[in-house]
Amino acid sequence: MKSNRSKLAAGFIAAALVMPVSAHAEDDEAKALFKAMTDFLAQQTAIAVSFDATLDIVTADLEKVSLASSGTLGMSRPDRIRVTRTGGIADVELVFDGKTISAYGKNLNAFARQPLEGSVDQLIDTLRFEAGLELPAADLLSVNAYDIMMANVTDAKALGAGVVRGESCDHVAFRTAEADWQIWIAPGDKPFPCRFTITSKMTALAPSYDITFSGWKTGGDVPADDFQLKPADGAKEVNISELKGLDEVPAPEGEK
Repeated sequence: MKSNRSKLAAGFIAAALVMPVSAHAEDDEAKALFKAMTDFLAQQTAIAVSFDATLDIVTADLEKVSLASSGTLGMSRPDRIRVTRTGGIADVELVFDGKTISAYGKNLNAFARQPLEGSVDQLIDTLRFEAGLELPAADLLSVNAYDIMMANVTDAKALGAGVVRGESCDHVAFRTAEADWQIWIAPGDKPFPCRFTITSKMTALAPSYDITFSGWKTGGDVPADDFQLKPADGAKEVNISELKGLDEVPAPEGEK
């Protein structure tokens, strides 16, 4: 009996020694894969990609509804970007040339321009904190994406391979106090993000945002763009504060 107890105790000790090492290695692998991806994106001076996105909202009676949209993104670092997004609620084009931000609500037949100097990173912060708008997968576009997104991570896992649009991708997952997020990354020397999902842990029914990318282009493969807004004939120019309905989330009654 003593021998069996000794063997059992030894087994528990061995497991206790092995498991943290394995978890630590998994944590390191996930972070390394994500850092390689963010470093690669940050090094690209010109980027173009298409995307399909799904945003969950939770209604007042706790029904979770998904809003789907598709769009394109073109960027020339450090200070030029064009984003289009078409969904069931909004048909939007946003253009920034480092000096002016222009927004065009095609479904509203209205556009606005406002002086704003800075980089794409500064634009992201201005839209987020002053207008309450998010560019698609905005943090991934930052030159400091790794530091920004890993700042509050409490757990990281490398989950092996996953298939996105028929292509095998490395699947990693991260946790923070407020959200869980996952990313699928193309293997090899061009580790583009294939899919990104973030799930809130602070809202009932845990709504999520999911974006799937396709057709990545970089460098000379990116179509030329002057990053100037060209609204349709007859579109009305308004003050940017009047340009409601740019977001994919429905505006509350009385604010449309």
